[in-house]
Amino acid sequence: MLGRSLSLATAAALLLGGCNQQQSQGAVSAPPQPSTYVVLFDTGSAALSNQATSTIQQAATTYRSRSAANVSVAGHTDTVGSPDYNMMLSQQRANAVTAALVSAGVPRAAIISRGYGETNLPQPTADQVPAQANRSVQIGIIAATMSDAQYCQLLAPRVRDISRGTDPTGPLGKALSDCQQGIGDYGIPFMTKYLTDNRVPVPQRA
Repeated sequence: MLGRSLSLATAAALLLGGCNQQQSQGAVSAPPQPSTYVVLFDTGSAALSNQATSTIQQAATTYRSRSAANVSVAGHTDTVGSPDYNMMLSQQRANAVTAALVSAGVPRAAIISRGYGETNLPQPTADQVPAQANRSVQIGIIAATMSDAQYCQLLAPRVRDISRGTDPTGPLGKALSDCQQGIGDYGIPFMTKYLTDNRVPVPQRA
């Protein structure tokens, strides 16, 4: 009898523990893991191949599938040639990928783009080594931790400064109103484009 009572008590404890664990798992949702895409280039070139364009389209699709994300674009070269030339070439490659991402629907304000030349190589090598892995651009899609409402709080003051401190009417007025209510689907893209069109730096979304 005592053994049966202990068995029942143990089973009840396990059930309760399982329920508590499920509740805990349901309450905590991990952010999406960063997604990485690699665009390869021919020697001495910043031209996008058909395969490169396809990879960029995949990266853009991943970006659109997330409610908020940042995009890092890191250009690289192999170690053949001079460091100065390779720095310039890596930036040209980063610029080409960035332009393609924007054409595919990724807002320019969401992209941080930089050329690294021969530094921070994906595949470290000695000098004058023509490694294909280093003739590349690495695209990273990283989940943003800043909410739409928080990002709106960064954008709205800059927009109001351009509009001379008064709330504009029309589409921009709607963008500001939506953002004030925490609705960023229309307001954020409109305001980032508005700032870009007026040559005002768009703050990065953390």
